[in-house]
Amino acid sequence: MRLIKEKTSIDFLGPTRRKVALIVSAILVIASFASLAVRGLEFGIDFTGGILLEVGYQQAADMQAIRGDLARDGYDDAQVQRFGADDVVLVRLPPQEGDGDQVRERLRSTLESGGEQIDLRRVEFVSPQVGSELAESGALAMVVALMLIFVYVMIRFQWKFSAGAVVALAHDAIVTVGFFSIFGLPFDLTVVAAVLAVIGYSLNDTVVAFDRIRENFFALRGRSAQELMNISINEMLARTLITGLTTLLVLVALLVLGGESIAPFSIALIVGIIIGTYSSVYTASATALALNVNAQDLIEPIKDPSLIDDLP
Repeated sequence: MRLIKEKTSIDFLGPTRRKVALIVSAILVIASFASLAVRGLEFGIDFTGGILLEVGYQQAADMQAIRGDLARDGYDDAQVQRFGADDVVLVRLPPQEGDGDQVRERLRSTLESGGEQIDLRRVEFVSPQVGSELAESGALAMVVALMLIFVYVMIRFQWKFSAGAVVALAHDAIVTVGFFSIFGLPFDLTVVAAVLAVIGYSLNDTVVAFDRIRENFFALRGRSAQELMNISINEMLARTLITGLTTLLVLVALLVLGGESIAPFSIALIVGIIIGTYSSVYTASATALALNVNAQDLIEPIKDPSLIDDLP
């Protein structure tokens, strides 16, 4: 009886599977861009500006009555949703006229018009100008992150690997943001933070795979690049799956138990990690393979010409 199980030998990068993966990735990216162009994103008040209130009630809140009270006093655009417990409500409003104290008191009066005392636990004001600046800063942060990652991977490996890594990370970010557009989920600063975290997670997964590929290019000479990459990915498969599944378990628990405020962050990370695990194999490695990466690309050139004469 064998005590050590043989490694898996899945042909991840065969021509047919690479073609299927390319089609799947193209569909996901095109659908994401199409949704972003047609539907856009459901920006939270972090980006659009407005008022956010967390309101505590003495008993289970009547959502219909709250919406009716707000509409009666002219707040037709108010968004009302439960915030965890049945007696806690989150109210989102577009920017209002007047200073903060006046708006707060008007809203308190409206929400207490049903005769029940409320507890304004949190009131946040964001101006439209600040929201616009935050949106620009968030987009710039992702672009700068991808540029710096390209330089880092190019220095550590080679430009063909660097191109694969950046294509994979851009793919992850686009599909994750597109998911929020397609399903109309709220997009706020916590989602931007999650997308940047996904880029970091996916980069780590990709660099670990590239490290093994580079080792095998020199350890297993005489084999094709496709075969060497398949061997490397199979060797890293258990590590990739265990890391991804344990991370997903934590994120699912965070989504279920963390409440409404943390839900968009958790969803973005869950989607990003699933897509990132896929792209480390079928986008990053496949792109490097399509660029004909080989062992010669990884050999450092001899800087001192006099050393050439010493070579056997």
